[in-house]
Amino acid sequence: MRRLFGAVGAVLLATVAAVFAFGPSAHAATGFTVSGGKLYDANGNEFVMRGVNHAHTWYANQTSSFANIKALGANTVRVVLSSGDRWTRNSADDVSNVIQLCKTNRLICVLEVHDTTGYGEQSGAATLDQAVDYWLSIAGALNGQERYVIVNIGNEPYGNQNYSSWATDTSNAIRRLRTAGIAHTIMVDAPNWGQDWSFTMRDNAPTVFNADPARNTVFSVHMYGVFDTAAEISDYLGRFRSRGLPIVVGEFGHYHSDGDPDEDAILSYTQANGIGWLGWSWSGNSGGVEYLDMATSFNPNQLTSWGQRLFNGTNGIRQTAREASVFGGTPPPTTPPPTTPPPTTPPPTTPPPTTPPPTTPPPTTPPPTTPPPGGGCTATYSITGQWQGGFQGDVRVTAGSSAITGWTVRWTLAGGQSVSQSWNATVTSSGTTVTARNVSYNGQLGAGASTSFGFLGSWSGSNPAPAVTCTAS
Repeated sequence: MRRLFGAVGAVLLATVAAVFAFGPSAHAATGFTVSGGKLYDANGNEFVMRGVNHAHTWYANQTSSFANIKALGANTVRVVLSSGDRWTRNSADDVSNVIQLCKTNRLICVLEVHDTTGYGEQSGAATLDQAVDYWLSIAGALNGQERYVIVNIGNEPYGNQNYSSWATDTSNAIRRLRTAGIAHTIMVDAPNWGQDWSFTMRDNAPTVFNADPARNTVFSVHMYGVFDTAAEISDYLGRFRSRGLPIVVGEFGHYHSDGDPDEDAILSYTQANGIGWLGWSWSGNSGGVEYLDMATSFNPNQLTSWGQRLFNGTNGIRQTAREASVFGGTPPPTTPPPTTPPPTTPPPTTPPPTTPPPTTPPPTTPPPTTPPPGGGCTATYSITGQWQGGFQGDVRVTAGSSAITGWTVRWTLAGGQSVSQSWNATVTSSGTTVTARNVSYNGQLGAGASTSFGFLGSWSGSNPAPAVTCTAS
């Protein structure tokens, strides 16, 4: 477990400070506002997001999706846009049209730049600063739409590497937007492919919130394989509630290649505590995550089992969504503030991805295994996902009957195989030999304890699982 250390006194001071720091903004607001950890629409009524993600930038011709999503009861749609750094740029005119589609269908629009996904780990990913450049370049489409639009600066802006600057970079991005006159509620995504297994967003959220001169920022966590138990879900979200900080589940699924998220716990906890959510995703997934489609081929009459669960199931959209009062509907009931502290069971300590294509990591907290005899270590290689020409692998390292301070795993590639990127290990290749060494935080293992690392690779012809060896130090 990393980054779980802190003085009790510091926690108490932070809690007291939160009482004074997170009240309503002194700045005038024309649209959504944040107060006491809750989101309010422009009429001053509490608004709880109940909606889905829609991959507009890749399927710009699927404009009927907005009406279809609304017809199934949603009150919000999170719209995938591109700044042009990785995919075709969505122009100001296109964004204006998207906003109008949302308004026509009485949906709140959460607009996000997807090009930032996995920055620091994903080749070609854009920085948050580049995302801000995009928002400012289309400011004409945004200004005046504060009652209907929330600006999600950048999707999953860091992977599992080089994410230590998340708080600074996110704070600077918020300040730039405010200085330039963007008055919308701002949403910020967590690092670690959105899942914040390192608790970087969780632990730095007060600082980032206070960096917004309007105090009008909402935090977004993406819940996939890292969040596979009710305890992990309630602990993570509960820590934001207890500090009066606004949190939403900006993406989640019923299953993922990195593990099996507990969607029932996500839905029940968020409903009980007035927390918004946006499921991933309406349709059009590819690259091995097609199971996350809610509608087959964008057809609302062909909902998948995931779509049926999210729209029609217990605590789903039809049961819980309330239209924003800015459209003239009945204001939703407000939810009471928390009366008890959240549980303290620490959340998971591991990484993964969320959105197409499958280019990002899986968790590193494995189930218990039988320790190898004697000292040393053993390693187990598995293929966790495969598609034409590519695959995702996972290697579990287990200490023997004695503690170890480090480990090295080796295997030999078959013809046509190669490793392109990795996480939770330093991986090098020499010819067909692959060598993986622990990183600073996962080398020390107690007797019988395990850790895992993952990687992405390519293959041609066949993709056999090799024999692996483990050497302890």
